[in-house]
Amino acid sequence: MTQTVAVLGTGKIGEALLSGMIRAGWPAAALLVTARRAERAEELHTRYGVEAVTNADAAKRADTLILTVKPQDMGKLLDELAPHISADRLVISAAAGITTSTIEDRLAPNTPVVRVMPNTPVLVDEGMSVISAGSHATAEHLAHTEEIFGGVGKTLRVPESQQDAATALSGSGPAYFYFLVEAMTDAGILLGLPRAQAHDLIVQAAIGAAVMLRDSGEHPVKLREAVTSPAGTTISAIRELENHGVRAALIAALEAARDRSRELASGNS
Repeated sequence: MTQTVAVLGTGKIGEALLSGMIRAGWPAAALLVTARRAERAEELHTRYGVEAVTNADAAKRADTLILTVKPQDMGKLLDELAPHISADRLVISAAAGITTSTIEDRLAPNTPVVRVMPNTPVLVDEGMSVISAGSHATAEHLAHTEEIFGGVGKTLRVPESQQDAATALSGSGPAYFYFLVEAMTDAGILLGLPRAQAHDLIVQAAIGAAVMLRDSGEHPVKLREAVTSPAGTTISAIRELENHGVRAALIAALEAARDRSRELASGNS
């Protein structure tokens, strides 16, 4: 934790990383932030005691730079950083669809780049961050990246060829569950429950199911079968889900998310 780390484009995900690092013991003096708006930079300085700097200053001073801008803003950011980043710096990208080779081509030769796809539960320290090494990143660089992102949840290393699939499952994954909870809440209202009660019932069911999946080690089919009594309520509901093609729709949706990640990587905004 003697290195200086800069979080660039510090929005919600960037701030979650920043706060997680501080909780994990990183001193504020070792952390830099950049933000598009001056008032946002001042807010981060006031809240966390970190120094707010320009992108160019961050590139000159930091040992590790974490790029948390949106994919469509990455090109402009790299143009700002390229004159100031030497090959002994580690660059971590958290932008969906942007490959390590794209970033490497814009920076000094042999600059180590690590690609990370976090998801929004990093905001509550329950995130999943999927990590892939670029062509010049070492095991030490990967371990350093895991140290940073491990403060806000779990991490998983995958080959970069699997990043688009991981983006579809994990990066976008929370939205699918929110969508499902929204639909089930509406169903609860249709069945006669007040919205608040329907919401509470579904959220707790989701939390309980997730904990059982995580802690029991059982296959989801086995856990589902434990709830599904012969000729009971659950099997009647599952029959309707199958009749309406919910399983096929989910597969198609994740394929669409993967394909969009590939489009972003190719520069199609």
